[in-house]
Amino acid sequence: MDQDASNVKITPESFEHVQKGDTQSAEHISGPSLSFMQNVWIRFKSNKAAVISAVIIIVMVLIAFGSSFWINNSSLVKSAPQYANLPAKWKGFDWLNGLNGKIKQNGVWTDAYASVPAGKYFVAGTDYLGRSLAQRIIYGTKISLIVAVVAAFFDLAIGVTYGIISGWKGGMTDNIMQRIIEIISSIPTLVIVVLMLVVLKPGITSIILALAISSWTTMARQIRAETLSLKNEEYVLAARSLGESTFKIATKHLIPNLSSIIIIQTMYTIPSAIFFEAFLSFIGIGISAPETSLGVLLNEGQKNFQFLPYQMWYPAAVLCVLMIAFNLLGDGLRDAFDPKGQR
Repeated sequence: MDQDASNVKITPESFEHVQKGDTQSAEHISGPSLSFMQNVWIRFKSNKAAVISAVIIIVMVLIAFGSSFWINNSSLVKSAPQYANLPAKWKGFDWLNGLNGKIKQNGVWTDAYASVPAGKYFVAGTDYLGRSLAQRIIYGTKISLIVAVVAAFFDLAIGVTYGIISGWKGGMTDNIMQRIIEIISSIPTLVIVVLMLVVLKPGITSIILALAISSWTTMARQIRAETLSLKNEEYVLAARSLGESTFKIATKHLIPNLSSIIIIQTMYTIPSAIFFEAFLSFIGIGISAPETSLGVLLNEGQKNFQFLPYQMWYPAAVLCVLMIAFNLLGDGLRDAFDPKGQR
């Protein structure tokens, strides 16, 4: 059989010419090449929960900060006893108890707006001083978002810079900087806030200072760990051998490659800061009345929760939606930037 195979002669007629169109179709790329950010956007869009969370956050931000045009401090603190403790009333929802201005007293639903002028109603009801609960919730959401933005700023300004310097320098400098972080992390944030109250009165200033002291440590540790691995990459070593300054290497090579960690960690820092402010205000050492925040509203609502539960349910619902939305957005960004980490 081997002898028969050796007798086979290959001639030009043994080959079949390939048509020009066949080679082009074989080498044709089915889709355009995508950049890293385009791939991130495609993966992010496929996560419906993250997209919905992003839309919810954008809407809440627009409403909260756009409220400055129609909500002022005088309307927030000015009391109107004649409208005290009114339930929510929505136009066109007369058939639905809880949104029709009726309140249950002794087992009977009664119209709480019977003595209120016609056409006057409150979509989220009023508090014990007759102030619009919807306006106070919107303003409280604005305060929570301001605290979140401040926490994100300190994460970016202090945490990223501190982590890059610590990881880049290494050696004794890194050891000293990490010991400083350990000392700061060992002090509970609540203790820092209490110490701030010794110098400052309760309010957003003491909360911001507490965040400035302690909120950036987690970001710094993560950035430092990633910088330790990135500084030994070939492109960084090549930049150093070409005489690039440390600042240019950080801005051109390190920060772009750290962007995914920075974005994801920032998304997780924001809900933590929102809850931190709400917790401090709820226990009375954060923002205090007559100023308002979601924590203040929860504190006031829980006093009448047995008889007027809506005064606590509405701000609690807004706080939960805000925190869940940021957490789901953070999960979506994590999966989009790091597809290998998806389960």
